[in-house]
Amino acid sequence: MKYAPYFLLSLIIIIIDQFIKLWVHFNMEMGITGQVVIFDWLKIHYILNPGMAFGLKWDNMYGKLALSAFRIIATIGIAYYITYLVRKDAHKGLVWCVALILGGAIGNVIDGTFYGVFLNNAPAGSLTPWFHGQVIDMIYLDIWEGNLPSWIPLIGGQYYSFWPIFNIADASIFVGVFVIIFMQGAFFPKKEEVKSEVVSGQ
Repeated sequence: MKYAPYFLLSLIIIIIDQFIKLWVHFNMEMGITGQVVIFDWLKIHYILNPGMAFGLKWDNMYGKLALSAFRIIATIGIAYYITYLVRKDAHKGLVWCVALILGGAIGNVIDGTFYGVFLNNAPAGSLTPWFHGQVIDMIYLDIWEGNLPSWIPLIGGQYYSFWPIFNIADASIFVGVFVIIFMQGAFFPKKEEVKSEVVSGQ
């Protein structure tokens, strides 16, 4: 089956992501007390993310349910897009990248959908533990912290720390999106280029 290799990559990402998340949950203490330092700039640090990027929250009783529903629908759309790209003989690099994004998206959807029930990590006051699970993050890049130069407009002179904490699913999505942006010229050739290739092939 021509779709199988791409969905297999997504499945591998999901398995690795879930294995690491569950290992961290059952074997590490949350926060600084359980932190493992690999390098000065790379640490394993167990935290829970309520579900939106950059720590944003949707302060609404049904906000997380709406977010979970959107993610599930988006994931189905991404899976369909892979089949569409394969049928259209799109650049294989593009399809591999979308497969990375799909694997990462499903990995985080699993957290939000099931972890509130099976890991009991839904925030207090949630309508239901279903679809209210918190995402497990653990890869801590302790890149930089300090006072920004005073010449930077608006934020100059302020203290700032840049230390993203993410998981394998997030990394998979980031790599897929980054490569697509970087390689968009090859992945999405202009119509004129496609026509010239067809003519030269004839």
